[in-house]
Amino acid sequence: MDSQTIVILGAGSWGSALAHLLGSKGHTVRLWDRDFDLVEGIRAHATNRKYLPDVLLPETVTAVPSMKEAVTDADWVVVAVASGGIRPVVAEAAAFFHPRTAVLSASKGLEAETGLTTSEVITTLLSDVGYAGLAVLSGPNLARELTRGVPTASVVASLDPQMARAAQSLLMTERTFRVYTHSDVKGVELGGALKNVLAIGAGLSDGLGFGDNTKAALMTRGLMEMTQLGVAAGGKALTFLGLSGVGDLMATASSKLSRNYRVGLGLAAHKTREQILAELHQAAEGIPTARAAQVLSTRHGVAIPVFTALNDVLHNGLSPSVAVEALMTRAAREEFPG
Repeated sequence: MDSQTIVILGAGSWGSALAHLLGSKGHTVRLWDRDFDLVEGIRAHATNRKYLPDVLLPETVTAVPSMKEAVTDADWVVVAVASGGIRPVVAEAAAFFHPRTAVLSASKGLEAETGLTTSEVITTLLSDVGYAGLAVLSGPNLARELTRGVPTASVVASLDPQMARAAQSLLMTERTFRVYTHSDVKGVELGGALKNVLAIGAGLSDGLGFGDNTKAALMTRGLMEMTQLGVAAGGKALTFLGLSGVGDLMATASSKLSRNYRVGLGLAAHKTREQILAELHQAAEGIPTARAAQVLSTRHGVAIPVFTALNDVLHNGLSPSVAVEALMTRAAREEFPG
């Protein structure tokens, strides 16, 4: 693929890892962030010292503080901000789109109040703007491992097969980053978002010392709920067994590089949500997504007891021990009801 001009909105660890990947492929990358000091630090040191201090960014990557400077004449706009920041950031960027600008959503979250996926929020904001199309990226892609060049796989989904293939070509490398295409946008996004809640549960389980039996039960039943909710919302069941579902869950529910897993560990250590986020220095998408899952559960009439228990621990002050007891004392039932 010929060199293209790519804007990455959000210079956190994930946005910076994508900048490293795309810049290493020879693309011209503009890395935008609202944090002026962060941008200036990247410009001065060619390194994101706050989030990826050991990663030298290629010369093809430039940190940019101006949205107009970043987005004007871009071939691709990659949205890598936390889900809570998508509305204001994309609304600001939309003024500088042109008809050939393509959008790649790389944010793995849901809007807490509405349950909307990131692509649903983005397409709403761009409804009056000319742009080339949209794809979403998801999968077991921890930022630090991606920059190390270890063998990694991911998936890009779009309702337009040509757009999915274009995103695949943009991202895929010969030996280290294998990218698959998909047409189930809703399923890919919900898998990538909902697994973050379960990753918090995995960290909580490990932190409380419950052992492998507990964690396996929690992840398996949680995956079942995730699939049932995703299918009710319009996704395909098989998608949740793929890279954006069980694949991403395997990575984020076991790695201490995972912010959501570390949230669970913090909760087990009796830290407050605010203390945990202050230590992370970044958003943990599982926290707002736990609330969004409840919105979707009510909207689609799907019971999700594991997700509800985790939401109550995160947002309603329920103690983990009480949450576990409530789950373990539910009425007996079939594993796969007819």
